[in-house]
Amino acid sequence: MKGETPVVSIVLPVFNEHENLAPLIAEIDSVFGRLSYEIVAVDDGSTDGSLRELNRLRNDCQALRVVSLEVHAGQSAAFVAGFETARGQYVMTMDADGQNAPADGLKLLDVVRGPGPATAAVGYRRRLVDTRWKQIQSRIANRVRDVITGDDVRDTGCSLKVMRRAVLRQIPRFLGMHRFLPTLLRWAGEEVIEVEVGHRSRWYGRTKYGMWGRLWVGLRDAFGVRWLLKRRLVYRILEDHKME
Repeated sequence: MKGETPVVSIVLPVFNEHENLAPLIAEIDSVFGRLSYEIVAVDDGSTDGSLRELNRLRNDCQALRVVSLEVHAGQSAAFVAGFETARGQYVMTMDADGQNAPADGLKLLDVVRGPGPATAAVGYRRRLVDTRWKQIQSRIANRVRDVITGDDVRDTGCSLKVMRRAVLRQIPRFLGMHRFLPTLLRWAGEEVIEVEVGHRSRWYGRTKYGMWGRLWVGLRDAFGVRWLLKRRLVYRILEDHKME
């Protein structure tokens, strides 16, 4: 309902995904229609008419909100813009290419809303539909990041995640942060649960990320995260003498 605070805000970073938007938003609505939800689609400077398509879809989907970045700023910036705009108690992230199943997102949401201690649930894809070579790249990248950061995350490349919106205020913002959300949440003292999810073929278009670009940027960011983790302030106030 209009004006109602949604249970979950589904943040979609969009960069040249024109053909994927209508089927994905229709699928999200079919899965989350029983909940109060919103879709925060962040257009990251698309050049293929994605923003125009989002504005068209907004006429038929009351849950769809559109945020437009002035210039292409990257996936981390798109996620953060979505986080800052989201109104739901929980925030869900997923890709806009159709590879993440909204039904799996609902499964993650149920974990975080359940009685357990988790404040975040992140997906890991056991069976990738990518080429064998790309699967090898992903495994190597995951292992290298784990070694550098000292954290164990099964699938850093899976965008499907659900977090309490309140915990997102505790993590730092920087280029590449979206690849390290589970590690950053644990760094902030949050309980993160990993849940197996599916992986589907991209519906239309081609991936926007190449191997070597991701490799070198990922290594740089991993060392930056290690630097950050080692400088966490850890202290506890024993007594607070208030002025009388």
